[in-house]
Amino acid sequence: MRSPAASSGQPGIPGPAGPRGPKLHAARRNEFGQSFQDGGEHYDRVRPGYPLDSVDWLVPEGAKAAADVGAGTGKFTALLAARGLEVAAVDPSADMLEQLRKAHQQVTALEGTAEATGLADSAFDVVSVAQAWHWCDPLLASTEIARILRPQGTLGLIWNQLDTEVPWVHRLSRIMHAGDVHKPGFRPVIGPEFAGLESHFTKWEDASSPEDIMELTKSRSYYLRANDATRAKVMGNLEWYLYDHLGHKPGETIHLPYVTQTWRAFKIHSAGPR
Repeated sequence: MRSPAASSGQPGIPGPAGPRGPKLHAARRNEFGQSFQDGGEHYDRVRPGYPLDSVDWLVPEGAKAAADVGAGTGKFTALLAARGLEVAAVDPSADMLEQLRKAHQQVTALEGTAEATGLADSAFDVVSVAQAWHWCDPLLASTEIARILRPQGTLGLIWNQLDTEVPWVHRLSRIMHAGDVHKPGFRPVIGPEFAGLESHFTKWEDASSPEDIMELTKSRSYYLRANDATRAKVMGNLEWYLYDHLGHKPGETIHLPYVTQTWRAFKIHSAGPR
């Protein structure tokens, strides 16, 4: 399953950008997150999209404008735009945004972070953060997102994860060093500007080949930060697991199980613009 092509809509005009916050609040987040500053074309090609069920559950009826923060190359942005919403996309990586602009010319894309988006006050009904909240300072980001949301607006936090309840996928995730697999009982941290946090889970499959899975591994922060010896070891282990142990052939279609976690919370009435 891949995200549908985006269509229609022009985003609201971004407001004056305030002082830029750190691209990633903590040193650890910065170390990992810098891995994604380049390589947007590869990321866009190998990363899966998101199920329509996720955006259907997240976006309230009557919503007109959305901001996708940490938008990357536009995987979730595409779903928002396809619903006819006016969409703005924000990401700290110019390389990622270059790919997004090529695919979604109707979306306004600008460099920024969840802590300092540069978007206008009270301009959006929905703000989504897909596959990126773990790179943010959750309290600073919550304050900033509450600023750009309209009263009772929706914050959406989305993660695609390998479905590690499937035994062979669990072992695959260990070999890939897929560190973003959440433990049971996980709840994202959000600021006091929001209430009513609830979740929705979607199980689905992405049609991949063994080669696709190896390229997917190369897009993850562990691999991007590793030295040549570690990278070679990871690829060798993957080749053994996919070809020798599981018996797949080069080019064979593998239905790779995923679970998408979609969380939403609502801006409380007292959380006005800063």
